[in-house]
Amino acid sequence: MKALLLKDKGLWQEMSVGDVERPLPSSGDILVKVHAVGLNPVDYKTATGGNSNWTYPHILGLDVAGIIEEIGEGVTEWKKGDRVVYHGNLAKKGGYAEYAVTTAHTASRIPDEISFEEAAALPCAGYTAYQALFRKLHIQENQTILIHGGAGGVGGFAIQLAKQKGLTVITTASEHNHDYVKELGADFAIDYKQEDVVEKVMKLTNGVGVNAVLDTVSRDNATASLDALTFNGQIAFIAGPPDYTKVKTFTKSLSYHEIALGGAHFSNNRNEQEDLARMGDEMLRLLVDKKLSPLVEEVITLDEVPQALVKLSERHVKGKIVVKMA
Repeated sequence: MKALLLKDKGLWQEMSVGDVERPLPSSGDILVKVHAVGLNPVDYKTATGGNSNWTYPHILGLDVAGIIEEIGEGVTEWKKGDRVVYHGNLAKKGGYAEYAVTTAHTASRIPDEISFEEAAALPCAGYTAYQALFRKLHIQENQTILIHGGAGGVGGFAIQLAKQKGLTVITTASEHNHDYVKELGADFAIDYKQEDVVEKVMKLTNGVGVNAVLDTVSRDNATASLDALTFNGQIAFIAGPPDYTKVKTFTKSLSYHEIALGGAHFSNNRNEQEDLARMGDEMLRLLVDKKLSPLVEEVITLDEVPQALVKLSERHVKGKIVVKMA
């Protein structure tokens, strides 16, 4: 089969399409004929350092949508021809290929109304946003949330989900993306390059602060954001934890939530693995009901992936880039 091959760690900008053997599904797995794959920063980040479980050439690509070609032993919930989308295990070979394998219980069924490209845009960014908001922060109507990086994938999905839940949404974005994030549902957009984010947040909240922060940027940014939280506030982070010592204990009574979506694959917790599928099911329903945008901004071919990952690494991308395979 054709696949985009990573020859060795660190060489992701030099990936090229080549021929490799088609994978086979093990017990509990499904083999998927890939139709679309979503790009994510985790692709170039993990490819830079590699993974001890990889053999080379390796195949990247976590967010896969396609049609089941074959089912492994013991799989009863799926059949050949079913349309599915899933978030893959980064320790295994991924979806930048004609065929890919995943565990049957982590896949979601794609409704007929949804294209493969729309579905493939969801998993990594969408499920991360969903998990942060509803599994960790437990957001509630009339709260206020600060979402960093609103023009990106996680931020863009989080804005939409939080606004639907009835929150006041403040987000950070470059000035040229302010109209974009407000179209997604943000009430206020802060230009993090030109404004003091915490100062602006406190002004917008009349000195109270926000109930929740979703940080998608860095440890330092998460640490700075602690000053924007109100009493009993919460922060969820995906790019490193804040410095907890910045806030004196027994003062603001803050809660901290690490988001590591793919960690479920490495756990022995079957329920948490199945929750990947449940989150996918819910977000697909929102797509069908036109309550969620898949954020697809660009559709590319497989051989264009390295160049597109460079753009991602330079933070010059809004929304989602998706590969159309077939």
